[in-house]
Parts: sequence; C-alpha cells; structure tokens
Amino acid sequence: MKVLMFGWEFPPFNTGGLGTACYGLTKGLSKQGINITFVIPTAPKPIKSDFVDMIIAFSTSFVNIKTVDSLLVPYISSEGYETMHKKRCMNSDKNFNRVYGQNLFEEVHRYARKAREIAENETFDLIHCHDWMTYLAGIEAKKVSKKPLVMHVHATEFDRTGDHPNQAVYDIERMGMHAADLIIAVSNFTKNKIVEHYGISSEKVFVVHNAVEFKSFPDTEEFKIKSQDKIVLFLGRITLQKGPDYFLDAAKKVLENEKNIKFIIAGSGDMEVDMIERAARLGIAQHVLFTGFLRGDDINRAYKMADLYVMPSVSEPFGITPLEAMRNGTPVIISKQSGVSEVIKNCLKVDFWDIDEMASKIIAVLKYNALHHCLKEHGLIEIKKISWNDSAKKCIDVYKKVLSSS
Repeated sequence: MKVLMFGWEFPPFNTGGLGTACYGLTKGLSKQGINITFVIPTAPKPIKSDFVDMIIAFSTSFVNIKTVDSLLVPYISSEGYETMHKKRCMNSDKNFNRVYGQNLFEEVHRYARKAREIAENETFDLIHCHDWMTYLAGIEAKKVSKKPLVMHVHATEFDRTGDHPNQAVYDIERMGMHAADLIIAVSNFTKNKIVEHYGISSEKVFVVHNAVEFKSFPDTEEFKIKSQDKIVLFLGRITLQKGPDYFLDAAKKVLENEKNIKFIIAGSGDMEVDMIERAARLGIAQHVLFTGFLRGDDINRAYKMADLYVMPSVSEPFGITPLEAMRNGTPVIISKQSGVSEVIKNCLKVDFWDIDEMASKIIAVLKYNALHHCLKEHGLIEIKKISWNDSAKKCIDVYKKVLSSS
C-alpha cells in the first residue's frame, strides 16, 4: 500500500508534538510495509528547487520525504507570517513578493497548488493529511488523483484558541473534514470536539491514540542537578492552550508551603514574555527558570533532572510529553482536559483550573517518597506497553476501510 502524506512539520523540521507524532506514526507504518511519501513545507533559503527528496531510514524500512519551498512554518500565526514575509521581502530580490503568499492563508492555498502538482506525478493508493494547514492540499490532491482522503486531527482551532476560533482557520478545518472520506482523531476528547463543532457524524471518526518510542536512558551524573532543591518541570509551547499561567499560579501556592523547590519552564511561545513578567509579579521569579526551546538530548536531560513533570493543558487533544517524562522515569501530573488521560493510569490527574489541587498534588509527589517511587516504577512498566506499532496498525485498519468503500 502506498500513501501520499501531507504535514507541516517532521523532524528535523519541527518545533512541537505534531512532528514527533508524525515521525513515530510513519515509522510504525513503514514497519508494517506501508510505503509513504511525506510532503512538508520548508523555508526557501536552503531549497534549490521546488521539490527536494530525502530518505529517512528506519532500519529495514524507509519514508520518502519530499519538501516544498514554502514560508509555512510550524505553529505560525497570521501576524507572525506577515512579519516574516515583510522581513524576507526586504532581504530578497524583487521576485520574492510575487512567489510567496502575501498572508498566511494565501500561502496555505499556494501549498495546496504545489500538492496538486505532486499528486499528479506520484503513484499512491490514498492521501493522509495532518492538521489544518494541509487540508486544502489534501483536497487538491484528491481532486486530481480521485484517491480517497483521510484527515488526521491532532488539534482543532478550539483547542488552540480557548474556544475563540479564527473563522478562516475554522472554515478550512470544516471544509477538510467534510471533504475527507474518513477522519482519524488522536483521542476521544478530540473526536467529541469534531462531532460537536464541525457537524461530522461520529461514525466517520476513528480514534488512534498517539504513543512514544520506549528508550532506556542511562541514569548518570550528567542528568543530575547539584542542589538540595526539588525540580518541577513544565515542557511545551508557552501558549494559552498549554496552561503555563496555571502552572505558575500553582507554583506560587506550593512555594507558600515548601521553599526548596525550583520550577523550570522549558519551551517558547507567544506567552513567554508574559509568563516571565507573571513570575515576577507573583514574587516567585527566583524560583522559576525559563530555559527557552529545547531539542534532542536536552529534552531527555530536562526530564531526568526533574523530580516531577506537570502538564496543565487547558485543552490538549493528546499530549505526548507525559509519555516522554514517564519513559525517563519522571512522575507526572496531567490535566483531565487531555487525550493522554484516556491512555495512562500511573499518574495524577487534575482539572487545569484547580490550582489548589494541582499544588497539593505537586507537594504530595515531592514530599512522600513512596508515592514518588510508585508513580516512577509503575509508569515505566506502563509506558513499555504503549507503542507506535499499535497506533500504526489502527491506522492501517482505517486505510483498509476507506479503500474498501472507495
């Protein structure tokens, strides 16, 4: 089976969980014998032609990566796109302004036109698209190829904006979901939003939970902090969706009772400056460290340093980071408003808005060694059973269903 897949981030061109999920899923699919051409937009500077091919090898299998010269970058806003476009226009030749979209939505349409060109020249059985920036690409590929279309929803505009969606993004999401033959949602939490907000029949939506690659990391001195302080970690994009403000408010309450604790916020995002200022206003700045965006081994070092990982997301379609923390032997507290809460049991769960309960559970995990040990050891056992191969098999079931009905 051959799949033409469209995304907008894939390692090493990624800044968030979508890229991690796409990598894990495509690796699992390729191990099951699925042949994948994965198309992503990449910044124009290093690109010499319209389409550049790379091969990502997974031991006995591989995924063909095809990159499109585009200004689309992960998690970019309309304002961010226009700022980047203006800067690049100033530093480029006069043709730049005629090639790329003047705004984010023009560039999404341009990516869709490029997708159509690719679909005209590729051989495949079905199309698989990840999240809203690729939905128009999927629609164009379907039109020219007459192949079935699967949309994979990792997040909705309602998750990203706290139930105040950008109408233009919502319209593209709705169009894509209605054009799709079938839809994959990363959780029941997300499936319910699709049904409720987009007018989609529940029979059209299939849940395939995300997973994590299990790796054993050495417990060496390089992962330890020489300090008497306990470490509580937030790792993710510093945006409204991820709840960094609730994390800091809970930290304030914890520090009213326990002083020897450091709170680390690892990541970047549009609320980063606000959160630095918030920590100062709360009078806890000396207990809060902002690391900026982390990659690769630095992420695992952060988990290893931490005595506890907290994911206080306001609306989290899935959330891979708790699985990564558990893989590193770090206990986790997660919000009940997350898809991953459907999957894992050996953790503590809290409503994102209940900062009193969040603070109490943080103190409990740090103070009671038996609880900390139980969450760590049972979490490690549980995480070994959560595999991308299982997620891939469920995806293949969806593929077979859509092909049999087309």
